[in-house]
Amino acid sequence: MSGIEGKARTVRELLKGVKYSIDYYQREYKWGEKQARELIDDLTGKFLEDYQPIHQRKQVAGYPHYFLGAIIISKKDNANFIVDGQQRLTTLTILLMLLRNLQKERDDQVNVDELIVSEKFGEKSFNLDVDERTPCMDALFESQPFDASNRAPSVQNLAARYADMEGAWPEELRGDALPYFIDWLLENVHLVEITAYSDDDAYTIFETMNDRGLSLSPTDMLKGYLLANIATNKRVAANARWRERIATLNEVGKEVEADFFKAWLRSQYATKIRERKRGAKAEDFDRIGTEFHRWLRDASEAISLKKEDDFFRLIDRDFDFYARHYLLALEASEKRVDGLEAIQYNAQNGFTLQYMLLLAPLKPDDDPELAKRKMNIVANFLDILLAWRLWNFRSIAYSTMQYAMFLVMRDIRGLEPKPLAKKLYDVLSQEKETFESNDRLRVHQQNRYAIHRLLARLTEYVETQSGQPSRYAEYVAEGAGRYEVEHVWADHAERHTNEFAHTADFSEHRNRIGGLLLLPKQFNASYGDLPYQEKLPYYRTQNLLAHSLHEECYTRNPGFVRFVSESKLPFHPIAQFKKDDLDERSVLYRLLAERVWNPQRILRMGGIE
Repeated sequence: MSGIEGKARTVRELLKGVKYSIDYYQREYKWGEKQARELIDDLTGKFLEDYQPIHQRKQVAGYPHYFLGAIIISKKDNANFIVDGQQRLTTLTILLMLLRNLQKERDDQVNVDELIVSEKFGEKSFNLDVDERTPCMDALFESQPFDASNRAPSVQNLAARYADMEGAWPEELRGDALPYFIDWLLENVHLVEITAYSDDDAYTIFETMNDRGLSLSPTDMLKGYLLANIATNKRVAANARWRERIATLNEVGKEVEADFFKAWLRSQYATKIRERKRGAKAEDFDRIGTEFHRWLRDASEAISLKKEDDFFRLIDRDFDFYARHYLLALEASEKRVDGLEAIQYNAQNGFTLQYMLLLAPLKPDDDPELAKRKMNIVANFLDILLAWRLWNFRSIAYSTMQYAMFLVMRDIRGLEPKPLAKKLYDVLSQEKETFESNDRLRVHQQNRYAIHRLLARLTEYVETQSGQPSRYAEYVAEGAGRYEVEHVWADHAERHTNEFAHTADFSEHRNRIGGLLLLPKQFNASYGDLPYQEKLPYYRTQNLLAHSLHEECYTRNPGFVRFVSESKLPFHPIAQFKKDDLDERSVLYRLLAERVWNPQRILRMGGIE
């Protein structure tokens, strides 16, 4: 057969019982955290626009449809080779595995297995068939841990993106709405499959779709509109400023310039956001996210773009100022920047909404120190808010948080440090769930990465307060020597029958925060299965939070002893680690958390004593 075929297919039609291969020369899976989280946010946000708890499952058929793009397939040797679209298909497969695992133990499961694996002659294989990925796919399919540290980059990305999507999954889609969403994903989400019957035809299509025409980007169109409203004598200077700043944005990453414009324009100008109900219209917040160039043209008078000087000032002053501080925020999200450490904490939690909030109180005439001070206040507010939500099993996903963060962003626009700190402190004061509201925080499949970061912060706090250098970066780093969440109790319920009559009670208690430590992976592999009394001597060689279980920590560690004395925190050595000890340790961790994430620091940063 020859020729070219194009057909719109649902996710079910595209993946059910169909195997896809990837040629060796384009095997890398490169999607990052940002793209994976955006896919989750886009899909769940679209679904939640129409979902109502009173709906019956069959009503999902009437929900809006969603277009996920096109894929190009080369049909050869009776096999389907992906020429373009493997990033989407791979991420879609990972999402289906996540949905499979989220459904476990439910009576209303939607069968997604046939979209992930196929069976032939009694053997199962993945529909997206790449040999080097199989061990990782097997582990993700069964929701089992997988060490990707020494694997190929594609395999590392697979494992990381699954974790990202697991963390980003909204809380409101973990309960009754979950099967509704899966129905919608399988039947109402479409891709266009373009099939060619030779590689030459397939790559011709690919080049035509991606290269020809060099379509103007939204940024290019925005630039054209702004420069057209500036007289010739100033246009050269404005264009030079624009090109200089765009170049610095593009040096950071391919999509950074578009992300910047969305964050900047939302932070300074968005006044309304679409209501989460059927038929609600897109407001300026939403339009900036999808078509910022058209929005600015339509809103020019409303945002005081009326005269030539206004357009020139927007490029020469405002664009330059906000781009520089956006780049500073991006730098702080990747590495520790003194005075902006909380930005990195928020970024590590995958909280991309922070950038528009960081820019919101800034004004173009702020000097660098003042702007940095405002950004630090906002970042610390977010750090505390996210920690509270994670401690209480609440989602921090984009779709869950965007409305509340829009309101905060709008209310802090242009504020000076004192009123900014007061406003954000008041927002925190209105939160009903803090560390004290949940005394049963535990690690589970969906929050293990968040727990890892919480433990890293608690461990760092104990050590730095005891006069030791920060090792936070070491505690959260990936790689062969990485740290993992370690259970003080090994997974042996039979060792604890005197305190727990049922295995489920033991398991629930074992996973609580007070029974967890952050230790090197090799420690867990060597000693994790031992009884507590046999592990205890080894804890004395680890970080201070682990070492504090051992009596020697209280005799040969003057910095720690001083910290315990001054803080009056209930540290003490534990010889047996019974149920009551774990409960006491949970209280200790909560008290530590209240110090690490104390809202009073917001007021101090604002100069309010």
